[in-house]
Amino acid sequence: MVKFLIEFAKSPRFVGAVCPSSKYLAEKMVENIDFERCECIVEYGPGTGVFTEKLIERKKEDTLLIIFENNKEFYEGMLSQYKYKQNVKIINDGAEHAKKYMEQYNISKVDYIVSGIPFASLPSNISETILNDVKEILKNDGQFIAFQYSLVKMNFFKTYFNEIQIKKVWLNVPPAYVLSCRV
Repeated sequence: MVKFLIEFAKSPRFVGAVCPSSKYLAEKMVENIDFERCECIVEYGPGTGVFTEKLIERKKEDTLLIIFENNKEFYEGMLSQYKYKQNVKIINDGAEHAKKYMEQYNISKVDYIVSGIPFASLPSNISETILNDVKEILKNDGQFIAFQYSLVKMNFFKTYFNEIQIKKVWLNVPPAYVLSCRV
């Protein structure tokens, strides 16, 4: 918790929260993932790994999980926890560079993208790049699952996704919205 607060103070536009997500939010973020059928899951901005833990717990051994963490401190924490896990790749770079890594790993499409990115505070050019790339790398029936603390960016999300389901998670500090989006 202290580490999270320190990282938020250093870079509030990119960390976006003062404490890690709750287990209730983590459950809501992964509840619609078909772990039996998916081959590749991408996670953007895992922070301390609350969602990552659920993804690793439930994914099949041969399902590839690619994690993008831009913050050096959080990245090193992710490495120490998960670098020995099978089919888990941890990348110290921003989600706006995901396409480059997908090409590097010879992955054309992914089943799910789980995002902890604070779009409300992120510069608009980075948000646009990320969501344009999401549309390109997500399978036709894939899902982009993100949480936000407010719905201030809903019109922005609607320009990228045809279908958005919203669920509110009250048991989180602060309460959050889970957006399940399809192209």
